[in-house]
Amino acid sequence: MNKKELDEKQSYNELVKQRMDKSPLLPDCVKAFITGGTICTIGEGLRKFGEHILKLSEDDVAAFTAIVLVFFGALLTGLGVYDKIYKFGGAGAAVPITGFSNSVVAPAMEWRREGLIMGTAARMFTIAGPVLVYGVGSSVIVGLLYLAFN
Repeated sequence: MNKKELDEKQSYNELVKQRMDKSPLLPDCVKAFITGGTICTIGEGLRKFGEHILKLSEDDVAAFTAIVLVFFGALLTGLGVYDKIYKFGGAGAAVPITGFSNSVVAPAMEWRREGLIMGTAARMFTIAGPVLVYGVGSSVIVGLLYLAFN
């Protein structure tokens, strides 16, 4: 990068800092905590429902809880509700498993007018794809290290 490009980039970054709204850190953290806590409380309720009412095994309870949360995350995204939850709760809505389903469904919906193959299917994992790649990759490395040292 030459001197002129570097100066332009620095002046642009300074302009962005000047115009960017300052985020109120404490209220945002409280909103994220409330949102994430609510989602996790719902997940715990689903787990207890599967365990005590449906009498599922421990593995089946975990699968049941994850499936229901992913389904409702995708459904709420499709209905346009999850965007409002995300706008309020920020990371509190992004971190739980419902945030993952939102990250898969939202791009698919955005590109659906391009068709099923080149729109929905091609764009579905634009956000979630890197998460899956690095998540699976890091789990393989951790598994190999665990195998090597035990």
